[in-house]
Amino acid sequence: MIDKKYITGIQQIGVGVEDVDKAFKWYNQNFGMDVVAFREKAVAQLMLPYTGGEKRERYAMLALNMQGGGGFEIWQHTGKKPQPWSNAPKLGDLGIFIVKMKTSQIDLAYSDFQKKNLNLISEILISPSGQKHFFVQDPYGNIFQFIDQREVFYKTETYNGGVAGAIIGVSDMQKALTIYQDILEYDQIVYDETAVFADLTPLKGSEHKVRRVLLKHSQPRTGSFAPMLGPTSIELVQLIDTTGTPIFGGRMWGDPGFIHLCFDVIGIDPLRKEVKSKGFPFTVDSAESFDMGEAAGHFAYISDPDNTPIEFVETHRLPIIKKIGWNMNLKGRSPKKSLPIWMIKTLRWKREKV
Repeated sequence: MIDKKYITGIQQIGVGVEDVDKAFKWYNQNFGMDVVAFREKAVAQLMLPYTGGEKRERYAMLALNMQGGGGFEIWQHTGKKPQPWSNAPKLGDLGIFIVKMKTSQIDLAYSDFQKKNLNLISEILISPSGQKHFFVQDPYGNIFQFIDQREVFYKTETYNGGVAGAIIGVSDMQKALTIYQDILEYDQIVYDETAVFADLTPLKGSEHKVRRVLLKHSQPRTGSFAPMLGPTSIELVQLIDTTGTPIFGGRMWGDPGFIHLCFDVIGIDPLRKEVKSKGFPFTVDSAESFDMGEAAGHFAYISDPDNTPIEFVETHRLPIIKKIGWNMNLKGRSPKKSLPIWMIKTLRWKREKV
């Protein structure tokens, strides 16, 4: 019996799009997100708090990168027309503004993106902690920050891995820290500074003074996929002289943009008690094992103080070779041990080239 929750890492960032297959092709070819953990067309029956109280038809797939880091849950409304934002998000707006991506060779990654004619919106910059990073924008207006992070789980042809965190706009830093620093255990403050920041100049809204708090976890994550998901960071940004606009204001979860931040966890039952005691009860709870096409698990959501959805998934089954019924069965495993590295690396058999 597990008496506390264990966070394995960021499993994925939800990316709402207008065409899943088109977006997957772009992320596959340009970011190396080519491992398909699942793809499924179904009805989002439990997401009513985020979908206007109605069940919504959708098409979703989870794409990973073998170099490590979290994946993209690429998500499309199919029962209604996806509604893009009317004004592009800007620094300090409320919600997931930018996704952090890891690269072990930042200069080569930048050069590779130049050769691919991607929309690089900055040169290589230096953060307040001295970390190299740069910003690039996908064809759909989403901004990604590639950060110098050297861990590589399994070397591939690209120079970058997957998701390594996010930049999230908040309206009240202290309230937000209850979730991100306490519940999500990003207990280490790398910096907490208030200024107009030179390394954010390429971003819309960068002329405003903001409080910027970068959080990391001081202890390595544990659990089945921890070696692949790796270390991550969360950067919270609060406008000083005004309040940001909700990125999903007037729209719903699943519409284009970064729709949620998802953590792979073990011990979702004690997590339910913890978040309720701290004032952030589950808004969605699948209660028992659910099926996502080929995969299965238990999922739940909470909302941060600015209504940014945060998902928790306790994975029970992940298929490796569907034809012969070979699955990773994860239920009941020790939360302090990872799967054997060779077994995690079998995910490379699910790579798809498009």
